[in-house]
Order: sequence, then C-alpha cells, then structure tokens
Amino acid sequence: MFSGEMFTGFGSAIGGLVVIWAMFQQYIPPQLRDHVERYTRKLVSLFYPYIEIVFPEFAGEKLKRSEAYSAIQNYLKENATARAKRLKADAIKDSTQSLILSMDDHEEVTDVFKGVKVRWSSNKTTPKNASISFYPMTEDRRFYRLTFHRRHRKFITESYVKHILTEGKAIAMKNRQRKLYTNNPSQNWFGYKRTKWSHVVFEHPATFETLAMEPNKKREIMNDLKKFSEGKEYYTKIGKAWKRGYLLYGPPGTGKSTMIAAMANFLNYDVYDLELTAVKDNTELKKLIIETSSKSIIMIEDIDCSLDLTGQRKKMEKDDDDDDDETDNPVKKMEKEEKKGSKVTLSGLLNCIDGIWSACGGERIVIFTTNHVDKLDPALIRRGRMDKHIEMSYCCFEAFKVLARNYLDIDYHPLFTTISGLFEETKMTPADVAENLMPKSDSEDPETGLRNLIEALKAAKELEARNKAEEEARAKAEKEEQEKKENGVKEEVKESGKSDKEVKANGVINGGVAAKEVKQNGFAV
Repeated sequence: MFSGEMFTGFGSAIGGLVVIWAMFQQYIPPQLRDHVERYTRKLVSLFYPYIEIVFPEFAGEKLKRSEAYSAIQNYLKENATARAKRLKADAIKDSTQSLILSMDDHEEVTDVFKGVKVRWSSNKTTPKNASISFYPMTEDRRFYRLTFHRRHRKFITESYVKHILTEGKAIAMKNRQRKLYTNNPSQNWFGYKRTKWSHVVFEHPATFETLAMEPNKKREIMNDLKKFSEGKEYYTKIGKAWKRGYLLYGPPGTGKSTMIAAMANFLNYDVYDLELTAVKDNTELKKLIIETSSKSIIMIEDIDCSLDLTGQRKKMEKDDDDDDDETDNPVKKMEKEEKKGSKVTLSGLLNCIDGIWSACGGERIVIFTTNHVDKLDPALIRRGRMDKHIEMSYCCFEAFKVLARNYLDIDYHPLFTTISGLFEETKMTPADVAENLMPKSDSEDPETGLRNLIEALKAAKELEARNKAEEEARAKAEKEEQEKKENGVKEEVKESGKSDKEVKANGVINGGVAAKEVKQNGFAV
C-alpha cells in the first residue's frame, strides 16, 4: 500500500511539473524566461559537475566534413564499439571487411584513458521545419558528445582529445583502402545521395619497379616524391602550401598514366581524376578541390584537350563584344550559355592549384599530362605550379630490359645485342614494345616475343627511313621548283634589257610592270 501511494504521489508531482512547465513556456515573457533559464542552469551546474564537448560532423556552411569528427568515429569503432549495446552495421563493398560496425544514433559508451573515465554519445538532430522533401533525412546533423568530470578539464582538453585525434587518424590510415575518384556533374551534388566525387577501389598494379624508364631517372623521381612526403615541417618553414606539381609530357603510349599509378602506389595516396569539362565554373572547381582529402594525387590528363585554356585570353575581348549584342535577346543568350559548357578559366585553375585555395588541406600532388607541351600557356606550367617537368620519351634499351623482365621473365638473351642496336637507330613507344613482347598463346616462348619485337623494330626503321626519304624528295622538289621560278624571272629581266639593279631600284620592267608581278607570273609585258 505504501509503495502504491508513493508512486501515485510521484506521478502526481511529475504531472504537476509538466503543467507548470507548459504554463511557464506559454505565459512568461521571453525576456524573463531567458533570465530564469540562465539562473536555473547555473543552479543545476552546482549539483551537476560534468562538462560536455560537442564535435559536429560538419562545420561552417557544410563545405567540408570535420576531420575531428572522422577521427573520433574511427577511434570509437576500434576501441569502444565492443561495449555498445546498439550498433549500426554498414556493408561497404570497397572494404576488406564484410561488415563495418559503429555506434547507433543516441547510443552511449564509456572510455578510460590513464585512469580517467569519460562518456561518448552519438547523437543526431533534425531541424524542425514545415518543408516537404522527396529526399528524407537529408538535413540530419550528427555529432559526438564527450562528457567528463570538471576536475579533469585540463587533462581532457590538452591530452585526451589530442590522443583521440592522433589515434583516429592513424587508424584511418591503417584501415583505409585507396580509392580512385572522379568528379560528378553539379546536378548530382544535392538530394538524398548527394556527393561531389564518385569512387572505385584503386587497384592499379603499376610500380616503379615495373615502370619502363631509365633507372637513374626513376630513382630521381622516387627521391623527389619521398622528400616531398616527409617535408611537412620544411614547407611550413619556407611558407609554402604542402603541395607539389608534376608535368608529364611526351608522345602517346610513353606511360604517363602508368607513371601516375606508380606514384600513387609508391606514396600510398588516393587519386582524384579531375574532369574539367564537367565543371561549370570556377566556384564549382573550388568546391571540388575542398572536398579532396590530404595524401592524394589530383590529376588532369590531356590538359591541352580538356578546355581551351590557351585561347581564352585572346577571345576575351571578342566575347565581351558579342555579349553586348546579345543582351537584348535572352533566347540567344541562353543558347550561347548552353553551348559554352564549362566556364572554368585559366585564372580560376591557377588559383586552385597555386593560389590561396591550394592551401586548403595538405600533402597533395597535382599532375598535368599532355602530348603537346608547347600548346600550354606558360603561366600554367611555370616552376612553382608545375615544380618538376618529366619527359616521358620513347623506349630505350634500359627500359626494354624492364619490360622483358615483366613480360617474359628473362634478364638476358643473346638477341638483346641485336635489339640494343635497333633501339639506337629507331624510335618505339613502351606501349608498342610491350605489345610485341606479350605472349599471344601458350605455345610462344620468350624468344618468340623477342623476334616479334626485332621484326617490329626493323619495320619501324624501314618506315622511318621511307618517310625520311619522301620528306627529302619533297623538299628537293620544292627547292627545284623555286629555283626554276627564280631562273625564269632572271631570263625575263635579261630579255627586257634592264639589269637586276635597275629592276630593284625602279621596281618596273617594260612599260611599268612591277618586278613582283614578274616573279608571280613569270613573264613581262
């Protein structure tokens, strides 16, 4: 009976407090209500000795995911998930694990660091608005809350949080699977599955050991990459953003894309394949750059073909005049905007790779590739933007030996001497060499591949010699034709009775015919 009366009284008290709170919210003026709530929190803090720190998933205008939130998420997955009662399972196809377990929303776990106990909770809030959306839960805001006793405030803020962030980043690097990204059109940046970059697992097997290139040149590039990856303090000291630019240029088939894959595998970096034609303007380009992670390679392949970055300066004045004519016709203006496509400018690209925006993030490599380096604007490839220029040239004998080891599993063969001589006399790309060496059936042995290469080199040598002979014959014929025309002019001048000196002085022959006309027509009136 006593316990029943006690619970009844307790329920009545709770109900009374609810009624009082509702009346307080409805009838007390906001100014007075704020004062009451502030002093109430102070009163509660006297009896509640705990401090809370909130780590939101996104900060500012949600331009970039918080690195602190990601580090905490990784740390809790590794260290505290086993103690959680409610878990959230994600099946990620890019991961080596079948399931990734993490704390569910509104779940709480404890952690102990150097004898100090803290509580972590995973929370989610949904803004209260009356808007109707076809994409539910797109505005959910997730955050982690850290709760600890106030007597440990200095220890937690100076030591524990630093430990969490360091451990979380290390766990991410240990467990991550490198990815190859490509940028999405801006219409896919919003909605339920909004994302600026799509990715697949990066599984390219190329390494510097398998790369067909002269050994000393490979060693130089590897040393340069290693020096960069270990140079955080050095870049800070000299006041430069921690990024480096590489320009890969050379004929098609010389291994530019393979070089990028070898760089990524050597440094263990992600790769972002930036397609400029899918970027509408400079603002979108900046947003894409912000979304790239550190320890990554941002590559723009065939940059001379991506956008007309070389001709935009010359066309600017003409475009301005055309805009003046079309301001009165919105239909023509719209059609023109659709035809223009990307509005990324040379200055916008330069600002992203070398300006203030290039410092957003760290440890990035920017790589341009081109088949025609002479077509690029000098401002785009100057030192400081493209710090190192690497020429990807035709296959040499040293590069051939790498390919022979890769494709045929041999380090030496008597035919190597013949092949070495042919490489000195003709040019062939590593791609063509590899195609000739690759076995086409199980019955082929290494010697078959080497003889196929010798035949291909001989054919290339003959073709080169034939093309050279045809070019020489064409040049000789043009020279003879020119000499014939000059001799014809001299004969006409001689018959007219005037010397070459008089013709040059007066510019006329027989009745006022100009010497220029004589040269063009081959006769004099």
